[in-house]
Amino acid sequence: MVQKYREFREKFKTFIYNGYTIEESDEKIDIVYDFSVPGLSDFAPTWSFPKKVKKTFGEDDKFKNMVFSLGMVELVSYWKIACPPTVLIKCGYLNEDMINWWKSLYFNGLGEFYYTNGIEDNQQDFMKIVVDNNIEKPAVDNIDISLEGNLIPIGGGKDSALTLDILKEEKDKNFCYIINPRGATIETYKAAGYSEDKVIAVKRTLDKNMLALNKEGYLNGHTPFSAIVAFSATIAAYINGLKYIALSNESSANESTVEGSYVNHQYSKSFQFEKDFHEYEASYIGSGTYYFSLLRPMSEFQIAKHFAACTEYHDIFRSCNVGSKEDIWCGHCPKCLFVWLILSPFLSQKRLTEIFGRNIADDKEMEKYFSQLIGLEKEKPFECVGSRDEINASITLTIRDFDISFNKGDKLPYLFERYKEQGLYEANLPTCEQFIDFCDDVNLIPERHAKMLAKKGIKSGNIEE
Repeated sequence: MVQKYREFREKFKTFIYNGYTIEESDEKIDIVYDFSVPGLSDFAPTWSFPKKVKKTFGEDDKFKNMVFSLGMVELVSYWKIACPPTVLIKCGYLNEDMINWWKSLYFNGLGEFYYTNGIEDNQQDFMKIVVDNNIEKPAVDNIDISLEGNLIPIGGGKDSALTLDILKEEKDKNFCYIINPRGATIETYKAAGYSEDKVIAVKRTLDKNMLALNKEGYLNGHTPFSAIVAFSATIAAYINGLKYIALSNESSANESTVEGSYVNHQYSKSFQFEKDFHEYEASYIGSGTYYFSLLRPMSEFQIAKHFAACTEYHDIFRSCNVGSKEDIWCGHCPKCLFVWLILSPFLSQKRLTEIFGRNIADDKEMEKYFSQLIGLEKEKPFECVGSRDEINASITLTIRDFDISFNKGDKLPYLFERYKEQGLYEANLPTCEQFIDFCDDVNLIPERHAKMLAKKGIKSGNIEE
């Protein structure tokens, strides 16, 4: 891939963001982007946003700036096909500070892409962004203070389900946000008691030319999808009169995937990105919306603890990427194993087997993933998984408390026995309770939301508990 990277950058010098078109009706707003790599292909990805309010946005300069900004994060999925050294912007305003902001997002958000493809480059030289237009700086004042209510992105996993549970006291003001609805996302909002009219379901369509080039052997890999969620959710909230965009990203997302490096599969779920996006939106977009993660004070361990009590979601939530198209747990991937492990202190092995369809922790073939998750290898799996410390804490607590009522009479699963054999149980026993009262007080949670967390016994550091 390194050779391909060099050859492609030499052959395809420029990626062009030509522009976008907006078509608006009373019910929705359709957006078509226009990207191109001269000599390779044109790309026209699309978005469709439903409207819940009777208002026109197509000629709104602030809205156009949001659409342009969504295109800026969308383009990286197409740029990475050949990684042209120059990105030419023909349709929106960018100053030097904004250019540096986007370069930081691209470089850090593509950390996994570079690492897994064996490509070495640096943030300064991997891309040059050139603006070729006379567009003036958009106004960012006159913020609409009438916005209210929560937009809650739903991915179909345990995290967004917990956010729905925490915010249920404001249910009448809440809307669920889903990109390309599937079984688990639909069942989640239904289980939370929301009707279809309380759901903002947007459609994102990838360009078929990109998919074809990926099959032909052009460069491919992970991109910062949560950044797409951030910019698209801002549009959805703005056009539907909603103030707060309540994400479900936890403190654990801050840990690098490759120990001792900047490479983080979850970079756009990290607090660094959350803070950077929050500041960028306020400085250069000014929608009046407020983007934050409600679960930021929590570790994955604590999320699992609270989610264990949300039994209405247990049979419908899905976090497995391998099985996402079929809306199943595949039961054989590191993400399935992680979710099993993090829930083990709080649910019986029998109940977990019912949820996942098999006893994952009793499968010898999962030992490689197990070793990665507990930190015996430098790399964690490139999945959205918790920190090494809290995974070890979950396993140790499960072993320590195994012979209690919900596991009484059961045999300790194979992976847990291996954990004991390697001396890891004894090594982690003194610190296994460290996440019970964990609180990451570096967050952007508004006071009103901090109070709702407190009612659930969740600390945020933003109010007197």
